[in-house]
Amino acid sequence: MPNLKDIQEDFDRIALVSTDGATHNDHYHNFLLRQLHSHCDNSLDIGCGTGSFARRLAERSQHVLAIDFSPEMIRIARERSAKFSNLDFQLADVLNLPFDVESFDCIATIATLHHLPLAEMLLKLKAALKPGGVLLILDLFEPEGATDAVLNLVALPLSVGLRLVHHGRLLPQRAERAAWNAHEHHDLYPKLSEVQTLCERILPGAKVKKHLLWRYSIVWEKKNGGKD
Repeated sequence: MPNLKDIQEDFDRIALVSTDGATHNDHYHNFLLRQLHSHCDNSLDIGCGTGSFARRLAERSQHVLAIDFSPEMIRIARERSAKFSNLDFQLADVLNLPFDVESFDCIATIATLHHLPLAEMLLKLKAALKPGGVLLILDLFEPEGATDAVLNLVALPLSVGLRLVHHGRLLPQRAERAAWNAHEHHDLYPKLSEVQTLCERILPGAKVKKHLLWRYSIVWEKKNGGKD
């Protein structure tokens, strides 16, 4: 497991030099939001970064708690979200942050769980979700096999095209590329087969889907206290 202090420092640096936002993650925001019920009372966003998905979630929720352990990410998120009175940002390490049992209608986490012990986090989020609530996960996986090799070839031009469409250039700025390249040394991704095995044990009935851009999603609705 990577050192969380190193990861925090990585994302503090990324927050200061990134102007584009996380284009690849943002591409899937609409997909995630389509999995929600019409409205949520209390929602949780883990690993909120600069708050782009948290702001979308706040439009569908009575209240959103958004947490991240990068001080710079939280600072920028608060600056960009001043008009959202129902959105609270908290600087915290989710592993050490207690949640009330069955307290959230929606829990979302994007590109964060690969930094954390996955089984432990799935159990923690499952317990914090209300019956009828929805867990939304988007994260990265380690490609394996010929199929993923082919998908990589398709994903590369899509990745470049998204940046060109949304930001008017083919590559991030030099300082941002350097920050992300440094962070890659601290990244470890699970194989999708490992994710599926954990979901079968912890989140029965979860929908696990492979996406382009090296991402997978988990969508799980808690029923009967998560016991079925």
